[in-house]
Amino acid sequence: MPADPSPINLTNHFLIAMPGLEDEIFARSVVYLCEHSERGALGLVINKPSDINLQNLFDKVELPLGRFDLSGTPVFHGGPVQTERGFVLHEAILPLGDSTTEPAYLSTLAIPGGLEMTTSRDVLEAMSTGAGPRRVLVSLGYAAWGRGQLESELAENSWLTVDADTTVIFDTPVEQRYERALELLGVQTWALSSVAGHA
Repeated sequence: MPADPSPINLTNHFLIAMPGLEDEIFARSVVYLCEHSERGALGLVINKPSDINLQNLFDKVELPLGRFDLSGTPVFHGGPVQTERGFVLHEAILPLGDSTTEPAYLSTLAIPGGLEMTTSRDVLEAMSTGAGPRRVLVSLGYAAWGRGQLESELAENSWLTVDADTTVIFDTPVEQRYERALELLGVQTWALSSVAGHA
């Protein structure tokens, strides 16, 4: 009897929706996977802007936004779970004068590969003073999959996967992120069929 295949770990990867995925939330989406284990997966959609920007968000939480470079940056629909809660994806920051690897903020998930996702207010407070991480993506809500659920969707050809590239997250215009993520695989949108084939 063959051994079970070793589990895949897609942490720090992009999930790219196949054209046949017509779900209202995930159609043409690019999801950055922050965590993936045998228990399930958690990620943030990086190419679905909401109708509010960071200035609106900071007004809502009653903080000044000390980063004028970010004031017009959209807040993203990160996924359908906890849509009232903010998630800040950012480059890793070490506390000043501290040589340990403890995160700079209270509630931070360190993602292997160099990024961090923070859910505590202290990252917003840092940004309100003009400090905080230089490159950020702020979302409301996140995407989650239970045990084996993402693997099933991958087997159904709902998603393509590729190693994440931070330039797609932070430097690529929102409307180009889907195509740029596909280009990491060497694929053009027109070449994808909306109907998956099985050999």
